[in-house]
Amino acid sequence: AFSQAGTWEIQRLSAEIKNLENSQNLSPSPRLEELQEENARLKYRLNILKKSLQEESLSHRGKAMLNINQRLQEVFGEAIRASCPELDNPPLSIAPSQQAKFGDYQCNSAMSMSQMLKAKGTKMNPREIAEKIIKNLPDNELVQKTEVAGPGFINIYLQKTFVSKQLSNLLINGVQPPPLPSKKKVVVDFSSPNIAKEMHVGHLRSTIIGDSMCRLFEFLGYEVLRLNHVGDWGTQFGMLIAHLQDMFPDYLTVSPPISDLQAFYKESKKRFDTEEEFKKRAYQCVVKLQSKEPEFIKGWNLICDVSRKEFQKIYDCLDIKLIERGESYYQDLMVEVVKEFEKKGLVELDEGRKVVFPPEQPIPLTIVKSDGGYTYDTSDLAAIRQRIFEEKADIIIYVTDSGQSTHFQVVFAAAQLIGWYNPKVTRVEHAGFGVVLGEDKKKFKTRSGDTVRLMDLLDEGLKRSMDKLKEKERDKVLTPEELTKAQRAVAFGCIKYADLSHNRNNDYVFSFDKMLDDRGNTAAYLLYAFTRIRSITRLAKIDEATLKKAAETTEILLDHEKEWKLGKCIQRFPEILQKILDDLLLHTLCDYLYELATTFTEFYDSCYCVEKDRQTGEVIKINMWRMLLCEATAAIMAKGFDILGLTPVERM
Repeated sequence: AFSQAGTWEIQRLSAEIKNLENSQNLSPSPRLEELQEENARLKYRLNILKKSLQEESLSHRGKAMLNINQRLQEVFGEAIRASCPELDNPPLSIAPSQQAKFGDYQCNSAMSMSQMLKAKGTKMNPREIAEKIIKNLPDNELVQKTEVAGPGFINIYLQKTFVSKQLSNLLINGVQPPPLPSKKKVVVDFSSPNIAKEMHVGHLRSTIIGDSMCRLFEFLGYEVLRLNHVGDWGTQFGMLIAHLQDMFPDYLTVSPPISDLQAFYKESKKRFDTEEEFKKRAYQCVVKLQSKEPEFIKGWNLICDVSRKEFQKIYDCLDIKLIERGESYYQDLMVEVVKEFEKKGLVELDEGRKVVFPPEQPIPLTIVKSDGGYTYDTSDLAAIRQRIFEEKADIIIYVTDSGQSTHFQVVFAAAQLIGWYNPKVTRVEHAGFGVVLGEDKKKFKTRSGDTVRLMDLLDEGLKRSMDKLKEKERDKVLTPEELTKAQRAVAFGCIKYADLSHNRNNDYVFSFDKMLDDRGNTAAYLLYAFTRIRSITRLAKIDEATLKKAAETTEILLDHEKEWKLGKCIQRFPEILQKILDDLLLHTLCDYLYELATTFTEFYDSCYCVEKDRQTGEVIKINMWRMLLCEATAAIMAKGFDILGLTPVERM
C-alpha cells in the first residue's frame, strides 16, 4: 500500500515542483523568495520519498536473486525520462557488454533518442544525450561508474561489493525466484499422442519442450496445469471396437490380451479399407459410442488403457508428470460452443457445413461438418473456452509442431472474435517446433522407412550411454547402483538436452554420437562438469556445515578478473529466466549453462581454490571465498538442470 501511495505522492510533488519552476519565470514579486523556498523543501521531500521507495522495493526482493538487468533498467529508465521529459516512451536498451573493456553492461538508448528528438524538430547528438542521462542517474546501490563511448553508448561498471553481497545472499537463501506480483495460472497443453498409435519423435519434442516450460513456470511460482490432450475420440474408434468384437468376443468379461496395439490398429484399418460389411459396422459402432452405450464405452476404455500403459512407460523414463484430458472430455462442451457462435450470428453455411470466418485469417473454421459431426476445430474451441472460463487460466500455451501454427492462429482469432479473451489480459500462445531429422537431413525414420518407436529410441540411448561410461572405465570406480544412475542420467539427459539446446523453431538433426559427446554444448559435458565442481569441496574435505557458516561470514572477493567474470555470470541467471518467460525459447538457458560451465573452467584454471604441498599433496590452504564461488556455480547449474528436466548425479 505504501508503494502505491508513495508513487502517487511522488507524482503530486513532481507536478507541484513543475508549477513552482514555471512560476519562477514570472517577473520578480514579493512571493518569489517564498516560492523558491517551497520549491527547495518539496525537492528535498521528493528525494526522501524516492529513496525510501527504492529501499522498500529492494527489501521486498529480500531472499530472491536480483535481476541486475531489470534493476539497471529501473535506474536508467528514471534518468532517461528526466533527461528528455518531452519524449513519450523513450527507448530503454540495456544489455550485458560483450567485452570487459566496455564495462559490465551497456545502455544504448541515446542513439534512438536522438532520432526521436530529430523527428520532433530538436537537434541533439547522442553523446550529448548520453552525458545528460549520466548526470540524471539517481543514487543507487549497484553502479560503480559510467562512461560515454563511441557515438553515444554508456558503459556501465558494477560495484563489486554489490555483486559479492548478491552471491552471499544466493548461498544463504538458495536459488530463490523473484516474487510474483500476483499468483497466475498457466495451462500447458503438450505431448498429446493419439490413442492406438505409437508415440513418435514429434511427440518426443512436444513432451520434452512442454515439460521444461512447465518446470520453469513452476519454479517461478505460477500454478501450472499440465494437460495431455490425447486423441481419444473420433471415427477410428468405430473400426477398433468392431475389430475388438470380432477378435475377442468376450471382451466385456475377459480383458483382451492386446500387446501390440499398433498391429491391431493396422489390421482394423486394412479391414475398414477392404471389407464393405466391416466398414458399415464400424460406422454403427461410432454412433453407438457417441450415444455412450455401456458396452461400447467399455470397449473404448479397454483400447485407451492399453495405449495409456505404453505412453506411461515413456513418461516414467523421462520423468514427465501429466494430467490426461483428451478430446473426449470436450464432447459435451462442443454443443454449447456451436450454440454460442450461432447466437452471436458468427456462423455461415457453406455446402452444408457450418463455418466461422475470423477477420484477417487465411482460412475459416469448420465447426460442424455436413454430416452433422464435429471437427478438430470444434474440440479446440471447446478446449480453449473451458480453459479460460472453468480453469480461469491467465496463460495458455500449446506445444505442437509448427505445421499446426495456422490452425491455432485461426482458433485464437475466433476465440477473440466471440469475446472469450482479450490478448492484452490473457496470454494465449502456440509454441511451435520444427521436425526431427535423421543424420541424412531427411525426416527421421528407421532404415525400412517406418516411424521410429520412441521406446526403441530410449533403449538405444541407454545402451549407448552405458558403452560410453565403460569406455571411460567408470564401471571400475562406481558401484553398480551408481553406474545405473549415471547411465540413465546421461542417456535421458542427452536426449532432452539435444532437443532443448536447439532453437525450437528450427528443425533439428537427431544424432546419438553428437549428443553423447562430452565436448561442446552437450548434456554429457555439462553433467561431467557439474560432477567435477561438486567434487572440489568433497576432495578438500569441507562439510556442509562449514560451507554454510562460511557463506554467512566470509566475504566473496572478486578481485581476480576470472572471479569477477564468474560472479557476474552467476548473477545473470534471473535475467535469462525472464527472457525465456517472454519468448518461451529454452535454448537460451542451455547456452547460458554452457557459458557458465566454461567460465567456471577459466576461473578454476587461473584461481587456486585449494593449495596443496607439491611434495606430499597435503592441503596447506583453502581459499574459502573461492570455494563459495564453486558452490554458487553448482547451485545455479543444479537449478538450471532441474528446469531442463536433467538429473545430475554426485558421482559419474
